[in-house]
Amino acid sequence: MSILNVEHLTHGFGDRAIFQDVSFRLLKGEHIGLIGANGEGKSTFMNIITGKLQPDEGKVEWSKRVRVGYLDQHTVLEKGMTIREVLKGAFAFLFQMEEQMNDICDRMGEADEETMNSMMEELGTIQDLLMAHDFYIIDSKVEEVARALGLTDMGLDKDVTELSGGQRTKVLLGKLLLEKPDILLLDEPTNYLDTVHIEWLKRYLLEYENAFILISHDIPFLNSVINIIYHMENQNLDRYVGDYDKFQEVYAVKRSQLESAYKRQQQEIAELEDFVARNKARVSTRNMAMSRQKKLDKMDVIELAREKPKPEFHFMEARTAGKVIFETSDMVIGYDEPLSRSLNLSMERGEKVVLVGANGIGKTTLLKSILGLVPALSGSVELGDYLSIGYFEQEMTPGNNTTCIEEIWKEFPSYTQYQVRSALAKCGLTTKHIESQVRVLSGGEQAKVRLCKLLNRESNVLLLDEPTNHLDVDAKDELKRALKEYKGSILLICHEPEFYEGLATRVIDCREWALRLS
Repeated sequence: MSILNVEHLTHGFGDRAIFQDVSFRLLKGEHIGLIGANGEGKSTFMNIITGKLQPDEGKVEWSKRVRVGYLDQHTVLEKGMTIREVLKGAFAFLFQMEEQMNDICDRMGEADEETMNSMMEELGTIQDLLMAHDFYIIDSKVEEVARALGLTDMGLDKDVTELSGGQRTKVLLGKLLLEKPDILLLDEPTNYLDTVHIEWLKRYLLEYENAFILISHDIPFLNSVINIIYHMENQNLDRYVGDYDKFQEVYAVKRSQLESAYKRQQQEIAELEDFVARNKARVSTRNMAMSRQKKLDKMDVIELAREKPKPEFHFMEARTAGKVIFETSDMVIGYDEPLSRSLNLSMERGEKVVLVGANGIGKTTLLKSILGLVPALSGSVELGDYLSIGYFEQEMTPGNNTTCIEEIWKEFPSYTQYQVRSALAKCGLTTKHIESQVRVLSGGEQAKVRLCKLLNRESNVLLLDEPTNHLDVDAKDELKRALKEYKGSILLICHEPEFYEGLATRVIDCREWALRLS
């Protein structure tokens, strides 16, 4: 049975087309992976099918009474709400039913016999629905999901606006899973989750009976939970049965066949055009020339997909740093309250150190404290000599109205326009992306703009906070290659073991010193 039908969808931003006559169908129980390079329109597609965005053309039709749950990258949580209240919000429709039930009970004293029978019947229906949706064990269900996602360690009465990006994602994911919708729409759910919680989500989705659509660049995760791939490329959306590895096999064969057919057709076109040019003027061969011209006019010309610019990352290197990069002495990190025990950490020149551990335990705060952006609560940090530090932040400042060109020019005012465009193009951004405002770009394209700043400034130490979040497969592979080639030192926060394996010289598990284990 079809849950969602999308027919002849066309959409764009300004003169940049995203979809061209796209159709899509979601069947009951399908577990779909929605894939494609950064900027191909995956999040836009989600916004269109959830009604947040109206398409230029086409029809989006959901089955009646389908409950849709959407984990959006950009959901805002209200100040004053606790984690528990947000999670219990998943059952808002049940609390409304309880109110209806209480209202019926209040009116029963004045009802005649016929109305009373009707009320009793309605009460029975509501009671059955409340039982079916586990209304009377809501608190224990909230506790169960909160524990699985590591939310109980933060305290369920904590204000949601005090949480980190990763913690907010966990709360929204928890609420969504408690809602048990008929279809789950998940946009990069693993971006802010650590390994333990990714494993839990993987098990949950494997057992999930209803349909879901998942956007993810985390290939091992994607492979383990989906059975259908929809590939977004060059304004088209193509369906493949199987996991990501199977898709790659079929896609490679399909592309090879198309390229062969294109070469054969181009040769045929060249021969026909040559014949027409040589014979159209001669009376004896004019009819044959006209016949071949008609064949040319009617020909359905094969077009190869435009090659997407592949990113090329090369970090500019400064003079060699001193032997010690940094050293902490009994340093305690935190804001209003401590996040760590006394830290005595050090890092030497040439090391590539990875920080791992759950979100919210202080990995980002540690990076900022080393840089002096967040003062330590006690103790000290000593930076080494001759350091040229490059820092990659997890997110871009919100409300940024500058274009990509202006963003790079602010950092490098001496660059010519050609140099700015060239630097952005090397990061895999097309002309249309380069001229767009940064805020309208996808998460992956924004990350490439931030990387562009880092690549073009000389450094001998890189501090990178989750640089793989939002990046597509090509960009991730190229970033790993560039970091392995980099001769400076690296301090990296990352939750993807397949990214830092073969790159890290040392992995630090931050749970060893964290006071929170959320």
